[in-house]
Amino acid sequence: MRQLHILCASLLAVSINSTAFAQDDSDVSDQPDVASASTAEDADVDAQATSTSYHSFKDLKELRNIRAKDFKVDANAAQSDDQKDPLQPLNREIYAFNDMMDRNFVRPIAVEYKAKVPDDIRSSYTLFRKNLSEPWNAVNQLAQGRPLRALKTLGRFTVNTVTSLGLADPARRLGMPTEEESLGTTLGYWGVPSGPYLMLPILGPSTLRNSLDSVAEGYANPLNYKMDDNNQQGLLWGNTVLGGINARSRLLDVEDVLQGDRYAAIRDIYLQRLNYNIAQKKGLDAASNSFIDDDETDDPADAEQDSSK
Repeated sequence: MRQLHILCASLLAVSINSTAFAQDDSDVSDQPDVASASTAEDADVDAQATSTSYHSFKDLKELRNIRAKDFKVDANAAQSDDQKDPLQPLNREIYAFNDMMDRNFVRPIAVEYKAKVPDDIRSSYTLFRKNLSEPWNAVNQLAQGRPLRALKTLGRFTVNTVTSLGLADPARRLGMPTEEESLGTTLGYWGVPSGPYLMLPILGPSTLRNSLDSVAEGYANPLNYKMDDNNQQGLLWGNTVLGGINARSRLLDVEDVLQGDRYAAIRDIYLQRLNYNIAQKKGLDAASNSFIDDDETDDPADAEQDSSK
């Protein structure tokens, strides 16, 4: 429920920003003296911004043409934009908001965090957060009809918790690698279509099917059942925020790989990885569904989507 509140607040922020920009444009148009004092360069910039705003609004109006069948798609990277991303005008607006927040707030903090916190500490914290998600992984594996894999995951959780409180990963050396799960992955395992691609405020890439992952995983987090008073809730929120910063810091070394249309690149990588994970669990030809190696999933240096947990 807390994650849902964050999502609602983020949507409200997007709405407020859009309204504020519209009011700023109208205020300028009502002040001819100020406009006459602007330079030619400023006028060109204003004209370009107005044109962009107009086209953006025009694109958003096209959302009225979306039909019910558009939400039944099983999105993948190979499909056309109309199929996998019918909400693209809205998604791009939310992506622009997320990108602004990242450039101005999140990324600078992540850069300082990576520069000042030693690698060993960051790696141990990453493993600690992953270990907390192991019980939820086991629940999803049981729901997928894979009890042996669930027992292996619980064994992994027990070994790592008892030996190092989850700050290290001796279970992997014992032949028990991690396998990340989510509610959306379980639904996809049983053939539930993903629905169209979604860009969520703050939370980032998702699909209609996976949009409830953050809420479900919030309830599944063991820390939520041990922290009741205000001080403990503060620690829980601190862990959530630090987890987001930690996850963002792990993307700093690979973010330059995204060239051209970053929105489209992020979308297609996300969808490809999503389908790869489901195919792998079903025992299908996972290699043909992704260019990402299976071993990367188990590497604690990989980028993780745990900022919302």
